[in-house]
Amino acid sequence: YLDPQFTFEQFVSGKSNQIAYSVCKEVAQNLGNAKHNPLFLYGATGLGKTHLMQAVAHEITKQGKTFYYFTSDKFVNQLVNALQHYKIDEFKAKIKKADLLIIDDIHVIAGKPKTSVEFLNIFNDFISKNKQIILASNRHPTALTEFDEHIKSRFSVGLSIELEPPEIDTRIQILQKKSKLLGIVLPKECALFIAQHVVANVRELEGALNKVVTISRLSSEPIYLDLVQKALKDVIAIRVQAISMDNIRKAVAEYYEVSVKDMMSKKRARHIARPRQVAMALAREFTNNSYPEIGQSFGGRDH
Repeated sequence: YLDPQFTFEQFVSGKSNQIAYSVCKEVAQNLGNAKHNPLFLYGATGLGKTHLMQAVAHEITKQGKTFYYFTSDKFVNQLVNALQHYKIDEFKAKIKKADLLIIDDIHVIAGKPKTSVEFLNIFNDFISKNKQIILASNRHPTALTEFDEHIKSRFSVGLSIELEPPEIDTRIQILQKKSKLLGIVLPKECALFIAQHVVANVRELEGALNKVVTISRLSSEPIYLDLVQKALKDVIAIRVQAISMDNIRKAVAEYYEVSVKDMMSKKRARHIARPRQVAMALAREFTNNSYPEIGQSFGGRDH
Protein backbone atom coordinates (compact mmCIF):
# COMPACT_ATOMS: atom_id res chain seq x y z
CA TYR A 1 0.00 0.00 0.00
CA LEU A 2 1.19 3.48 -0.90
CA ASP A 3 -0.34 6.73 0.26
CA PRO A 4 -1.56 8.48 -2.93
CA GLN A 5 -0.48 11.84 -1.46
CA PHE A 6 3.13 10.72 -0.91
CA THR A 7 4.50 11.78 -4.28
CA PHE A 8 7.36 14.07 -5.27
CA GLU A 9 4.84 16.64 -6.47
CA GLN A 10 3.25 16.86 -3.01
CA PHE A 11 6.56 17.03 -1.12
CA VAL A 12 7.64 20.48 0.08
CA SER A 13 11.41 20.79 -0.06
CA GLY A 14 13.53 23.33 1.78
CA LYS A 15 16.97 23.68 3.32
CA SER A 16 16.26 20.94 5.86
CA ASN A 17 15.44 18.24 3.30
CA GLN A 18 16.63 19.47 -0.11
CA ILE A 19 19.49 16.98 -0.41
CA ALA A 20 17.29 14.02 0.56
CA TYR A 21 14.63 15.14 -1.92
CA SER A 22 17.12 15.52 -4.78
CA VAL A 23 18.82 12.20 -4.11
CA CYS A 24 15.50 10.34 -3.94
CA LYS A 25 14.47 11.81 -7.30
CA GLU A 26 17.81 10.73 -8.74
CA VAL A 27 17.40 7.22 -7.29
CA ALA A 28 13.94 6.92 -8.84
CA GLN A 29 15.47 7.62 -12.26
CA ASN A 30 18.52 5.41 -11.78
CA LEU A 31 17.73 2.45 -9.51
CA GLY A 32 20.67 0.47 -8.17
CA ASN A 33 23.35 3.12 -8.71
CA ALA A 34 26.20 1.89 -6.50
CA LYS A 35 26.91 5.27 -4.90
CA HIS A 36 23.29 5.51 -3.68
CA ASN A 37 22.78 1.86 -2.75
CA PRO A 38 21.64 1.33 -0.09
CA LEU A 39 20.07 4.74 0.44
CA PHE A 40 19.67 5.29 4.17
CA LEU A 41 17.38 8.11 5.32
CA TYR A 42 17.47 9.04 8.99
CA GLY A 43 15.98 11.64 11.31
CA ALA A 44 13.27 12.15 13.89
CA THR A 45 9.65 11.11 13.39
CA GLY A 46 7.47 13.13 11.05
CA LEU A 47 10.15 14.79 8.89
CA GLY A 48 9.23 13.18 5.56
CA LYS A 49 11.26 9.95 5.35
CA THR A 50 8.21 7.80 4.58
CA HIS A 51 6.90 10.37 2.10
CA LEU A 52 10.16 10.37 0.12
CA MET A 53 10.51 6.58 0.09
CA GLN A 54 6.96 6.12 -1.13
CA ALA A 55 7.50 8.87 -3.71
CA VAL A 56 10.33 6.76 -5.20
CA ALA A 57 7.98 3.75 -5.31
CA HIS A 58 5.27 5.82 -7.03
CA GLU A 59 7.80 7.01 -9.60
CA ILE A 60 9.21 3.58 -10.51
CA THR A 61 5.75 2.06 -10.98
CA LYS A 62 5.30 4.56 -13.83
CA GLN A 63 8.39 2.97 -15.38
CA GLY A 64 6.87 -0.53 -15.13
CA LYS A 65 9.20 -1.57 -12.29
CA THR A 66 8.23 -3.37 -9.11
CA PHE A 67 8.84 -2.81 -5.41
CA TYR A 68 8.17 -4.14 -1.94
CA TYR A 69 7.44 -1.62 0.79
CA PHE A 70 7.46 -2.77 4.41
CA THR A 71 7.14 -1.07 7.71
CA SER A 72 9.63 -2.92 9.92
CA ASP A 73 6.81 -4.48 11.98
CA LYS A 74 5.16 -5.92 8.89
CA PHE A 75 8.49 -7.23 7.62
CA VAL A 76 9.17 -8.95 10.96
CA ASN A 77 5.63 -10.38 11.19
CA GLN A 78 5.63 -11.74 7.64
CA LEU A 79 9.12 -13.17 8.01
CA VAL A 80 8.25 -14.88 11.32
CA ASN A 81 5.09 -16.27 9.74
CA ALA A 82 7.14 -17.64 6.82
CA LEU A 83 9.60 -19.27 9.23
CA GLN A 84 6.81 -20.88 11.26
CA HIS A 85 5.21 -22.33 8.13
CA TYR A 86 8.54 -23.42 6.57
CA LYS A 87 8.04 -20.99 3.67
CA ILE A 88 11.04 -18.73 4.26
CA ASP A 89 12.67 -19.57 0.91
CA GLU A 90 9.42 -18.78 -0.89
CA PHE A 91 9.08 -15.51 1.05
CA LYS A 92 12.62 -14.39 0.21
CA ALA A 93 12.36 -15.46 -3.45
CA LYS A 94 9.21 -13.36 -3.86
CA ILE A 95 10.91 -10.25 -2.47
CA LYS A 96 14.09 -10.79 -4.50
CA LYS A 97 12.10 -10.53 -7.74
CA ALA A 98 11.37 -6.84 -7.08
CA ASP A 99 13.47 -3.96 -8.44
CA LEU A 100 13.23 -1.98 -5.21
CA LEU A 101 13.01 -2.93 -1.54
CA ILE A 102 11.95 -0.31 1.02
CA ILE A 103 11.93 -0.92 4.76
CA ASP A 104 10.80 1.82 7.13
CA ASP A 105 12.10 2.03 10.73
CA ILE A 106 14.78 -0.59 10.13
CA HIS A 107 16.03 -0.17 13.71
CA VAL A 108 13.05 -2.22 14.95
CA ILE A 109 14.65 -5.35 13.44
CA ALA A 110 17.64 -4.97 15.76
CA GLY A 111 17.79 -7.48 18.60
CA LYS A 112 15.98 -10.13 16.53
CA PRO A 113 18.81 -12.47 15.40
CA LYS A 114 16.83 -14.69 13.00
CA THR A 115 15.14 -11.72 11.37
CA SER A 116 18.48 -9.90 11.02
CA VAL A 117 20.12 -12.93 9.38
CA GLU A 118 17.31 -13.40 6.85
CA PHE A 119 17.17 -9.68 6.15
CA LEU A 120 20.94 -9.61 5.52
CA ASN A 121 20.52 -12.46 3.03
CA ILE A 122 17.93 -10.43 1.09
CA PHE A 123 20.03 -7.27 1.45
CA ASN A 124 23.16 -8.91 0.01
CA ASP A 125 21.19 -10.38 -2.90
CA PHE A 126 19.79 -6.96 -3.86
CA ILE A 127 23.18 -5.25 -3.65
CA SER A 128 24.96 -7.98 -5.64
CA LYS A 129 22.38 -7.67 -8.43
CA ASN A 130 22.47 -3.85 -8.43
CA LYS A 131 18.87 -3.65 -7.27
CA GLN A 132 17.91 -0.72 -5.06
CA ILE A 133 17.38 -0.76 -1.31
CA ILE A 134 16.05 2.20 0.66
CA LEU A 135 16.03 2.08 4.46
CA ALA A 136 14.86 4.57 7.06
CA SER A 137 15.60 4.95 10.75
CA ASN A 138 15.55 7.50 13.53
CA ARG A 139 19.36 7.35 13.76
CA HIS A 140 22.48 7.24 11.58
CA PRO A 141 23.59 3.67 10.75
CA THR A 142 26.64 3.94 12.99
CA ALA A 143 24.38 4.84 15.94
CA LEU A 144 22.29 1.66 15.60
CA THR A 145 24.17 -0.04 18.41
CA GLU A 146 21.65 -2.90 18.61
CA PHE A 147 23.00 -4.25 15.29
CA ASP A 148 26.38 -5.96 15.09
CA GLU A 149 29.25 -4.20 13.34
CA HIS A 150 28.89 -6.28 10.16
CA ILE A 151 25.30 -5.20 9.55
CA LYS A 152 26.05 -1.56 10.42
CA SER A 153 28.96 -1.54 7.96
CA ARG A 154 26.66 -2.93 5.22
CA PHE A 155 24.20 -0.10 5.87
CA SER A 156 27.00 2.45 5.48
CA VAL A 157 28.20 1.20 2.09
CA GLY A 158 25.89 3.49 0.13
CA LEU A 159 24.61 6.95 1.05
CA SER A 160 23.20 8.12 4.39
CA ILE A 161 21.22 11.38 4.49
CA GLU A 162 19.68 13.15 7.45
CA LEU A 163 16.33 14.95 7.35
CA GLU A 164 16.14 17.83 9.80
CA PRO A 165 13.14 19.71 11.22
CA PRO A 166 11.80 22.16 8.61
CA GLU A 167 12.75 25.81 8.95
CA ILE A 168 9.96 28.39 9.20
CA ASP A 169 9.74 29.18 5.44
CA THR A 170 9.32 25.49 4.67
CA ARG A 171 6.74 25.11 7.45
CA ILE A 172 4.70 27.94 5.92
CA GLN A 173 4.92 26.33 2.46
CA ILE A 174 3.78 22.99 3.91
CA LEU A 175 0.76 24.64 5.55
CA GLN A 176 -0.15 26.45 2.33
CA LYS A 177 0.11 23.26 0.27
CA LYS A 178 -1.92 21.23 2.79
CA SER A 179 -4.61 23.90 3.02
CA LYS A 180 -4.86 23.96 -0.78
CA LEU A 181 -5.34 20.19 -0.81
CA LEU A 182 -8.09 20.57 1.80
CA GLY A 183 -9.73 23.24 -0.30
CA ILE A 184 -9.58 25.93 2.38
CA VAL A 185 -8.32 29.52 2.51
CA LEU A 186 -5.49 29.95 5.03
CA PRO A 187 -4.51 33.63 5.36
CA LYS A 188 -0.77 34.35 5.42
CA GLU A 189 -0.79 35.68 8.99
CA CYS A 190 -2.50 32.46 10.14
CA ALA A 191 0.06 30.27 8.37
CA LEU A 192 2.84 32.35 9.94
CA PHE A 193 1.32 32.03 13.43
CA ILE A 194 1.01 28.23 13.15
CA ALA A 195 4.53 27.93 11.73
CA GLN A 196 5.96 29.99 14.58
CA HIS A 197 4.36 27.86 17.27
CA VAL A 198 4.52 24.35 15.79
CA VAL A 199 8.16 23.64 15.00
CA ALA A 200 8.90 19.96 15.65
CA ASN A 201 7.81 18.16 12.49
CA VAL A 202 5.41 17.94 9.56
CA ARG A 203 2.93 15.68 11.34
CA GLU A 204 2.44 18.17 14.15
CA LEU A 205 1.95 20.94 11.58
CA GLU A 206 -0.72 18.88 9.83
CA GLY A 207 -2.36 18.09 13.17
CA ALA A 208 -2.47 21.78 14.09
CA LEU A 209 -3.93 22.71 10.70
CA ASN A 210 -6.56 19.96 10.94
CA LYS A 211 -7.60 21.23 14.36
CA VAL A 212 -7.97 24.79 13.04
CA VAL A 213 -10.00 23.56 10.06
CA THR A 214 -12.27 21.44 12.28
CA ILE A 215 -12.99 24.32 14.66
CA SER A 216 -13.58 26.65 11.72
CA ARG A 217 -16.15 24.26 10.25
CA LEU A 218 -17.88 23.50 13.55
CA SER A 219 -18.22 27.18 14.37
CA SER A 220 -19.15 28.09 10.77
CA GLU A 221 -16.49 30.79 10.80
CA PRO A 222 -13.77 31.54 8.26
CA ILE A 223 -10.18 30.98 9.36
CA TYR A 224 -8.75 34.15 10.87
CA LEU A 225 -6.00 34.88 13.40
CA ASP A 226 -8.16 34.99 16.55
CA LEU A 227 -9.73 31.64 15.68
CA VAL A 228 -6.28 30.08 15.08
CA GLN A 229 -4.99 31.44 18.40
CA LYS A 230 -7.96 30.01 20.28
CA ALA A 231 -7.75 26.67 18.46
CA LEU A 232 -4.07 26.23 19.31
CA LYS A 233 -4.02 27.70 22.82
CA ASP A 234 -3.34 24.28 24.39
CA VAL A 235 -0.49 23.59 21.92
CA ILE A 236 1.04 26.99 22.69
CA ALA A 237 0.63 26.51 26.45
CA ILE A 238 2.42 23.15 26.35
CA ARG A 239 5.27 24.63 24.31
CA VAL A 240 5.66 27.61 26.62
CA GLN A 241 5.71 25.26 29.60
CA ALA A 242 8.33 23.06 27.94
CA ILE A 243 10.68 25.94 27.10
CA SER A 244 11.93 27.74 30.16
CA MET A 245 15.01 29.79 30.94
CA ASP A 246 16.34 26.92 33.00
CA ASN A 247 16.12 24.23 30.31
CA ILE A 248 17.47 26.61 27.66
CA ARG A 249 20.57 27.11 29.83
CA LYS A 250 20.92 23.36 30.34
CA ALA A 251 20.50 22.53 26.65
CA VAL A 252 22.99 25.18 25.50
CA ALA A 253 25.52 24.21 28.17
CA GLU A 254 25.28 20.56 27.11
CA TYR A 255 25.61 21.42 23.40
CA TYR A 256 28.70 23.60 23.90
CA GLU A 257 30.15 21.32 26.59
CA VAL A 258 30.42 24.04 29.24
CA SER A 259 28.88 24.15 32.71
CA VAL A 260 25.77 26.16 33.55
CA LYS A 261 27.78 27.62 36.44
CA ASP A 262 30.38 29.04 34.01
CA MET A 263 27.64 30.50 31.78
CA MET A 264 26.21 32.28 34.81
CA SER A 265 29.63 33.55 35.90
CA LYS A 266 31.46 36.80 35.01
CA LYS A 267 33.95 34.93 32.80
CA ARG A 268 34.39 36.45 29.34
CA ALA A 269 36.47 33.80 27.57
CA ARG A 270 35.07 33.17 24.09
CA HIS A 271 34.25 29.48 24.71
CA ILE A 272 31.96 30.63 27.57
CA ALA A 273 30.76 34.01 26.24
CA ARG A 274 29.46 32.56 22.96
CA PRO A 275 27.23 29.90 24.60
CA ARG A 276 25.99 32.56 27.04
CA GLN A 277 25.03 34.84 24.13
CA VAL A 278 23.29 32.00 22.30
CA ALA A 279 21.33 31.06 25.44
CA MET A 280 20.27 34.69 25.91
CA ALA A 281 19.15 34.95 22.29
CA LEU A 282 17.12 31.73 22.58
CA ALA A 283 15.60 32.93 25.83
CA ARG A 284 14.48 36.13 24.12
CA GLU A 285 13.02 34.23 21.14
CA PHE A 286 11.30 31.36 22.94
CA THR A 287 10.19 32.78 26.30
CA ASN A 288 8.10 35.77 27.32
CA ASN A 289 10.86 37.15 29.56
CA SER A 290 11.98 40.74 29.06
CA TYR A 291 15.57 41.86 28.49
CA PRO A 292 16.03 42.87 32.18
CA GLU A 293 14.65 39.50 33.30
CA ILE A 294 16.97 37.61 30.96
CA GLY A 295 19.97 39.68 32.07
CA GLN A 296 19.12 39.09 35.73
CA SER A 297 18.83 35.34 35.22
CA PHE A 298 22.31 35.22 33.65
CA GLY A 299 24.31 36.29 36.68
CA GLY A 300 22.76 39.71 37.28
CA ARG A 301 23.67 41.33 33.96
CA ASP A 302 21.77 44.46 32.91
CA HIS A 303 19.41 44.51 29.96
